[in-house]
Amino acid sequence: MGDGMNRRKFLMTMAAGATCIHVSTVGGAHEPSGDYQRANTDWLAKCRYGVGVHWTAQTVPRTGSPLPFRQAVEAFDVKRFIDALAYAGADYLLFTAAHALQMLPAPHSVIDRILPGRTYKRDLIAELADGLAAKGIHLLVYYNHSCNGNDDPEWRKAVGYDGQDKKQFAQNLMDIVGWMGERYKDKIKAWWFDSPYSLDPRGPHSSVSTDMTGFQFPWERFTVAAKLGYPARLVTYNAGVDKTFLYTTHQDYWAGEMVNLQTPAKARYLDNGLQWFGWTCLEDRAWVHHRLDTDIPKPLYSDEEVISYVRECNSHQAPMTFNVGIYQDGTMAPASVEQLRRLGMALRTRPVSG
Repeated sequence: MGDGMNRRKFLMTMAAGATCIHVSTVGGAHEPSGDYQRANTDWLAKCRYGVGVHWTAQTVPRTGSPLPFRQAVEAFDVKRFIDALAYAGADYLLFTAAHALQMLPAPHSVIDRILPGRTYKRDLIAELADGLAAKGIHLLVYYNHSCNGNDDPEWRKAVGYDGQDKKQFAQNLMDIVGWMGERYKDKIKAWWFDSPYSLDPRGPHSSVSTDMTGFQFPWERFTVAAKLGYPARLVTYNAGVDKTFLYTTHQDYWAGEMVNLQTPAKARYLDNGLQWFGWTCLEDRAWVHHRLDTDIPKPLYSDEEVISYVRECNSHQAPMTFNVGIYQDGTMAPASVEQLRRLGMALRTRPVSG
């Protein structure tokens, strides 16, 4: 009954002549036109669980010194990685394109224009998308603008975060995601955007560290840019751990960042109409394996805890994502992969209803 009530609230809100977004170009900026109609999330609701990985320029190997990022991109074994995802039973991969450092494991002409030397000729994103599609696994992409404190001061300066023209800064970010949308089209099924709280102080907490006086980040235009190349692509903005604050209604599903397995889904949709989605660390709460000469920790939860939690979520058509530790060579934590495989087998043995 909870699913139906939340869905009806959403439909009532979106009724009264809701229309799809149309993109027009005015001075190079994409402008939304009409009311926002959320994209269809049925395919996501059918997913049971997925794997997220923070494989970034800060990821280190199990032992020894890390390779320079470009060499690490070249050495990444896509087939082995995707085979491990399939073995783990993942219905989708949530892959981190850029996190604390704005360094992309793929070509990108806009980033090259803003700050050369931050991209790579091998297109790891496209290779992952194609390999995943062959296995029936969806690709979702995490993106961070990398303007958080002093994580990447060179990028922060180049992209315009501290500049006076905040409109140009916003346009740079829209150009980045829009370029990727046009390049990858339906290869990217959804975006997961992090750190909006460094761009907009209105949320549950603010980490804005530049003067935003008189400037409101154009979330609606950003959503339009994020859907270029594939209008059905889903978009979400992460407001923080367990937070449901909306920086804009122009998004399609809940980011669902969590720190434990204490709050399973109670319905397919939140009260604000967003499709439920969860993401938490399976073993390493640091998200990124950045400690030299260390093993990724063992899973935090027992098989019974993980199985019970995912069953409860799936009974409401709500998918759960587990961030799995990964070494620089692309090898995921073996104990975590094995636990997820046991999860998948348990769900197949007694499928959830709903």
